[in-house]
Amino acid sequence: MSALGSTQSAAQAHTPSGLKIPVLAVVGVGLIGGSFAAALRKAGAVGRVLGAGRRVQTLAQAQELGIIDEAVSLREAAERADLILVSAPVGAFPSIFAELGASLSDTALITDGGSTKQNVVEAARIGLGARIGQFVPAHPMAGSHESGPQAADANLYAGRRVMLTPLAENRPEDIVRVELAWRVCGARVIRLDPAGHDAVMAAISHLPHWIAALYMQHILQSADPAARLEMAGPGFRDFTRIAAGSPEMWRDIFLANRQAMLDELSSLRTVFDRAEQALQDGDATWLCDMLETSAEARRGWKGPAV
Repeated sequence: MSALGSTQSAAQAHTPSGLKIPVLAVVGVGLIGGSFAAALRKAGAVGRVLGAGRRVQTLAQAQELGIIDEAVSLREAAERADLILVSAPVGAFPSIFAELGASLSDTALITDGGSTKQNVVEAARIGLGARIGQFVPAHPMAGSHESGPQAADANLYAGRRVMLTPLAENRPEDIVRVELAWRVCGARVIRLDPAGHDAVMAAISHLPHWIAALYMQHILQSADPAARLEMAGPGFRDFTRIAAGSPEMWRDIFLANRQAMLDELSSLRTVFDRAEQALQDGDATWLCDMLETSAEARRGWKGPAV
């Protein structure tokens, strides 16, 4: 039985779920990782929190803010933690899994906050080897344009979806324990397969960031970017907000989910071409129908419960 399960009955006084994680390790103590640690600490579900990452200054800041108790190496995290959350940019996952896999204890479980899953699972299979069954992949559908330890929020996951993409090698009880950890954070957990996850994310998450960033490039490369930005209002602010996200993180996401992104871009190009043709032809009927259909769909979408 894993360490998460072995301490479950002793944790009843700490959290209604009965979950108790003696030692949590967070690899990448920014918005996602820091909020995970803060939420579990707030719920009384975690004892000691370790932080690992490549930036000493970030770890020091996280410790000053009380998000982590101690900064450690990946090897120490692998040896000491009962649950490890990997929340670094997905491009760093191969090297992280390789280091964790070399020292991972028999009882530790790993989950992650990566926005793509097929490439993460592949990296985990290579890096963790025979310990792949100790990795239960996840993707929390929560975020902010802010980053770093100072952005951590214990309520970030409240009412938000977390997509869990379990592997065939996972023990059912370990899947349940990782799911419970996310639920204790306040999340609503949905299970699906890695390929299905990546296709959905390309459409509803990755493509909007791509469009917002490219639109900002369009403005910056215009003849009068300063004047346009000066005149921009609430609509511009709302549309471009997500373009302020972490460049490193989104670069890795786009490249990791490249095929699904290319499929979505091809479909979007068809819509753009049809709309451009309607504008050239002065086709008011098509434009009105398109705008009405889009408006009705957006009004009818309630979004995630918060």
